[in-house]
Amino acid sequence: MNKPKISMEELVSYCKRRGFVFQASEIYGGVAGMYDFGPYGVELKNNLKRLWWKEVVYKNTNVVGLDSAIIQNPKVWQASGHVERFNDPMVDCKACKKRFRADKLADVDSTDVKELTDIIAKLDCPNCGKHDWTDIRQFNLLMKTFLGPVEDDSAVAYLRGETCQGIYTNYDNVRETTRAKLPFGVAQIGKAFRNEITPGDFLFRQREFEQAEMQMFVHPDEASKVFAEWKQARMEWHQSFLTKENLRFREHGENERAHYAKDAWDIEYNFPFGFKEMEGIHNRGDWDLSRHSKYSSKELDYFDEASGKKYIPWVVETSVGMDRLFLATILDAYHEEKVGDETRVVLKLKPELAPVKVAILPLSKKPELSKVAQEVFASVAGEYNVEYDETQSIGKRYRRQDEIGTPLCVTVDFESLDDKAVTVRDRDSMEQERVKMSELKEYLDSKLS
Repeated sequence: MNKPKISMEELVSYCKRRGFVFQASEIYGGVAGMYDFGPYGVELKNNLKRLWWKEVVYKNTNVVGLDSAIIQNPKVWQASGHVERFNDPMVDCKACKKRFRADKLADVDSTDVKELTDIIAKLDCPNCGKHDWTDIRQFNLLMKTFLGPVEDDSAVAYLRGETCQGIYTNYDNVRETTRAKLPFGVAQIGKAFRNEITPGDFLFRQREFEQAEMQMFVHPDEASKVFAEWKQARMEWHQSFLTKENLRFREHGENERAHYAKDAWDIEYNFPFGFKEMEGIHNRGDWDLSRHSKYSSKELDYFDEASGKKYIPWVVETSVGMDRLFLATILDAYHEEKVGDETRVVLKLKPELAPVKVAILPLSKKPELSKVAQEVFASVAGEYNVEYDETQSIGKRYRRQDEIGTPLCVTVDFESLDDKAVTVRDRDSMEQERVKMSELKEYLDSKLS
């Protein structure tokens, strides 16, 4: 097991200092569980989303995309079971009024109230040290809102608690318009909202977050096979850019698994606070389409032309938290290295994930250098994110680009005025190579591909 290279406190500071993540509405004191992605954070997150989309949608002939609405008909959440069952156990300390998620306080993966009560009865409050607990009660995580001018029960709606329900309600539309045959999948990336009792650990547990989900509709007899295939494929994808030793599978226990789940595994990453879930792979059976068929009074059977029989497809799901993946990616890429008497921080991201691909750096602010450097910028900018920077010494600018993970820095110096060439510096090796300006675009493309 690799030891975390940076603490959570150091990571939060680094992400703010280098423009990756800010506290939402920070100037007003912030909001717990809400974060804004800064100039480099949004680029990294978009790159992760593109990488996921290419892997899940473009590399599979039987997977298509969708972008469903955040607010759906409230009956969607009744059918899905979220109104009734989407709860976390909550307990309060009567002495200090501090509120806790009971399962986290008890440090068990269980929703059994009796089991949690028995454990918490032996615990003191970690906040004040007293021993005076309320009864455990269920807290629904759906975020409630209202549609229309009157805020009454008839206007109640919900921000989606997960993105997959929009896929289920569009199952028949997708099947008809694409003429898809089973097995086929529908993928979606989008925001979800959960009114977490105790958000924390930075981006790990938020109230507003982003999911990348794929729902594969399959014949019931094929579900176990398809589940095993996607389980392995998802781990291999994570291992393609994250350290293998920091990844592991964990099977859900009986008390943890959703009541409808036939099989459920997590891919966990070794965060500074231990191995925790980053992606879930689930065999959901026929629960989803059966429930939506019942509540909508619309038949969602699949007619198998080969057998002449109808059946409700089963669902194999892969669901990754993009914010947790973002967190794992930065943690995994973060390195501190000795360079002479100094220590440099370098984010060793794969080029396709790097927020900035190339930095154009004139050696000084001299007008003649700036003019040529801006021409070099114009010649390579457009296909990927290129940054122009002429502030501070060249050494400090190199370090700044290292910290945000820029693979290549292009320096325009006084020799460039005569030989029409620039110096290209590699982030990881720090080696430099002289390249003709006329050949620069082709050179950069070859290095970044």
